[in-house]
Amino acid sequence: MDNNKIKVGITHGDINGIGYEILLKTFEDPRMSEICTPVVYGSGKIASAYRKTLSLPEVRFTQVESAAEAEGDRLFMVNVVPEDTRIEPGQATPESGSAALAALRRAVDDLKAGDIDVLVTCPINKHAIHGEEFDFPGHTEYLEAELGDDTDKAMMIMCGEGLRVALVTIHEPVSGIAPKITREAITEALVKFNASLVADFGVHSPRIAVLSLNPHAGDGGVTGTEETDIITPAIADATAAKVLAFGPYAADGFFGSGTYRKFDGILAMYHDQGLIPFKLLAGEHGVNYTAGLKYVRTSPDHGTAYDIVGKGVADPQSLREAIYMAMDIYRNRLREAEATANPLKKQNFDRGSDRVPKEKNSNNN
Repeated sequence: MDNNKIKVGITHGDINGIGYEILLKTFEDPRMSEICTPVVYGSGKIASAYRKTLSLPEVRFTQVESAAEAEGDRLFMVNVVPEDTRIEPGQATPESGSAALAALRRAVDDLKAGDIDVLVTCPINKHAIHGEEFDFPGHTEYLEAELGDDTDKAMMIMCGEGLRVALVTIHEPVSGIAPKITREAITEALVKFNASLVADFGVHSPRIAVLSLNPHAGDGGVTGTEETDIITPAIADATAAKVLAFGPYAADGFFGSGTYRKFDGILAMYHDQGLIPFKLLAGEHGVNYTAGLKYVRTSPDHGTAYDIVGKGVADPQSLREAIYMAMDIYRNRLREAEATANPLKKQNFDRGSDRVPKEKNSNNN
């Protein structure tokens, strides 16, 4: 086994969505198992059913009881659902929600234990998975609860085609956005975003654009005062913390004029403000990355796509990109940790003394 290969855990997501189609299409290419050790948390039986329905080439899974057993250039499967689990393509069912949660829980446990190095999650249906055991708006919030602590707060960053878009609020109803846009929240997001750009993406001294909340950046208070009262002071606070932040920019003109190309990262105030332009620009190359945690998790930037399940037209490119990005971020973190692990100790010198001690003067005249 190549000890440098990264072990990638992949959850099957909603079993009634396109998760298995994009998984099977991704691993049709045997080279994927050469660049990493992939471990799918799901069901070999369900994978086989979708392969036959879609008339896809055979993809061989090696069944293992635990991700710790996965070694070599093969595709592995950890079965996490009962054999009699039913699939109802295109439907949100309690059974599909349970199957999605079972995979996620097992993968997160293995991530904590070190049995996998990174986590890639296929799309879930939030209605199907929601219940007493999963009372979260989505993956990001669940992973923060499971993998974070008082200091580790998750941040959603959408990445692809040279774009990196982070969010101040994530899955917040539109009616609840404005109260969440505070000076402290924006400053914290900018500092966290900056740290991720450096450690996770290898961008040093990144330039971050900050979007406004209101149309036309508030028009000097005509269409809102958050820009002058909250966002601009937060940018100043972040600048004082050595973050290169600029704005606020009106979102429509910012993207429409191509100004986004001048920045390493973009901080949006809310979900659709950032994700609509991102998905239009990044297309099938988009990836959802959960920053701010000690562990690496990525996901395709699309949903379960119930409307095209079973038609054989689902594009696996976003899943491939999610796998590549998870590995890249993992390596970047290792490089950053190595580069900053042993800084030179500061030398103490007497004030006014030379840096290189001189020999004592001889008494001989």
